[in-house]
Amino acid sequence: MLWFSVIASALAPGLALLTYFYLKDRYEQEPLMMVIKVFVLGFLIVVPVLIIQRGMTNGFGGNPYIESFVISSFVEEFLKWFVLYHMIYNHTEFDEPYDGIVYAVAISLGFATVENVMYAWYSHASIGAMFLRALLPVSGHAMFGVMMGYYLGRARFSTGAKAKRFLAYSMFIPWFWHGVYDLILATMTQYWLWFIVPLMAFLWYGGMGKVYRANNRSPFRFLKREEEVNT
Repeated sequence: MLWFSVIASALAPGLALLTYFYLKDRYEQEPLMMVIKVFVLGFLIVVPVLIIQRGMTNGFGGNPYIESFVISSFVEEFLKWFVLYHMIYNHTEFDEPYDGIVYAVAISLGFATVENVMYAWYSHASIGAMFLRALLPVSGHAMFGVMMGYYLGRARFSTGAKAKRFLAYSMFIPWFWHGVYDLILATMTQYWLWFIVPLMAFLWYGGMGKVYRANNRSPFRFLKREEEVNT
């Protein structure tokens, strides 16, 4: 039954974080089936990501900067962004800024969950190792999703050059921080923990600020207040 415990520990962080950010939507929660579908899309993009990364590693591997910022972070974040832009960005259910965070976190955690299960299965990881992964890579993917979704939400409800700028931010900001995260793990072999913990604290602090600001931009907040006053 140990293998079952390890697999369960691989699934639990992604599901718990997705539930957390889903419930953070204060005004107009998304249809649960839509969120689940996007979470499953995160599962599916693992295949093209692995194929592209394998091909790029054979051609360009060996340099930690290229591996961190191109092969790892760019490929993963671009495919997540590409799917969200073409399948969610103009969807009728994307009707408030916080929805961008919900959907981007869903696809990011879907990807991270499959990655976590594969790690647990092939490395025969211990419960302790899976707990550390919950705090670091799974949590990291959630934060990259928050960044992507926040700026997608800003772009969705902006116009002109401002919308284009936020759309660019939605791709390049998570790509940059994902690359920094991977570079620390690739180069700081002995002291990586001293760098990764402050980075994760910084990402969570910034991420929760984005959650707060996205909720405050909801067009439904005034309707909610009117309902509370009338009742």
